[in-house]
Amino acid sequence: MTDPVSVPPPPPPAITGNVGKPRAVGVTILLMIVTLGIYGIVWEYFVFEENKKWSGVGVGGLVALLFAIVCGIINVFLLPTEIKAIYEQDGRESPMTWLTGLWVLLPLVGFFIWVWKCQAALNGFWVSKGATAV
Repeated sequence: MTDPVSVPPPPPPAITGNVGKPRAVGVTILLMIVTLGIYGIVWEYFVFEENKKWSGVGVGGLVALLFAIVCGIINVFLLPTEIKAIYEQDGRESPMTWLTGLWVLLPLVGFFIWVWKCQAALNGFWVSKGATAV
């Protein structure tokens, strides 16, 4: 039997900022298709900015926007890494790694699978922090 006094306390909650916005994955993908990718750049700005406002670390929306315009492949690996960081900062196992970015190598549907996986992980995180589920 374990002595209750020797059990370490749970880790403190992560630094918290503004809770991000859960987005419907299907609507997000549909908007990317209808706007011929323009919404994809807007989406990247907002998710990177929300992650930075929550955790206090990361590149933020403006730098992500610059990466998206200059060399978009950077964000494909950077976003899953930042999602992983906010999960780990919260003391939870992350559903993401930088390897998630490899989905974009799958022709035609790979990018949409990547968006689905990233947005689903973000939705799960934000809902766990009190955001309204979509």
